[in-house]
Amino acid sequence: MRRAGLASFAFFYCDSKDDQKKALRPLLSSMLVQLCDQSDAYCDVLSELYLAHHRGSQDPSDDALAQCLKLMLTLPGQAPVYIVIDALDECPNTAGMSSPRDKLMELVEDLVDLQVPNLRICITSRPEPNIHFVLNSLTFRFISLHDQPGQMKDIADYIKFVFDTDPKMRKWKPADKKLAVETLTEKADGT
Repeated sequence: MRRAGLASFAFFYCDSKDDQKKALRPLLSSMLVQLCDQSDAYCDVLSELYLAHHRGSQDPSDDALAQCLKLMLTLPGQAPVYIVIDALDECPNTAGMSSPRDKLMELVEDLVDLQVPNLRICITSRPEPNIHFVLNSLTFRFISLHDQPGQMKDIADYIKFVFDTDPKMRKWKPADKKLAVETLTEKADGT
């Protein structure tokens, strides 16, 4: 659909090991560039931001970048936009101040509040309480894989497959394999 111009797609993976992939500014920059690559109208919006900041000699604020994204998403006549934010839980969550995770969740709330009919947002995350609380209040359709039937069975089957196909693990005693599969399956929920 994207290649045919029937939809736009932007993806951001929050990576706790990379400072450039766990905060609002990198996410906004990435989304803007990805969307501009898919629409001339989006490029025009970004060009206005560039010109407003003295042809790039001044860095725009995070708010200016967010406003630019919102303007792109609210342009009339654009194809549906799919935004995926993967591993939101990998963004730091510091207590007592606005954390990178809080800022990303605020952006998601702002995007949902735009009520753009052709905007679809998919967020993946472990079910951490603060993320669950915010997303649950925003969603039209909330799917928790942890609550889906068969999820733990699929995890156990995958772990067993790895144990059965890995040359070193195949040599383990059956009782040790069984214990390892049970332990890993129990810990699969991130605890």
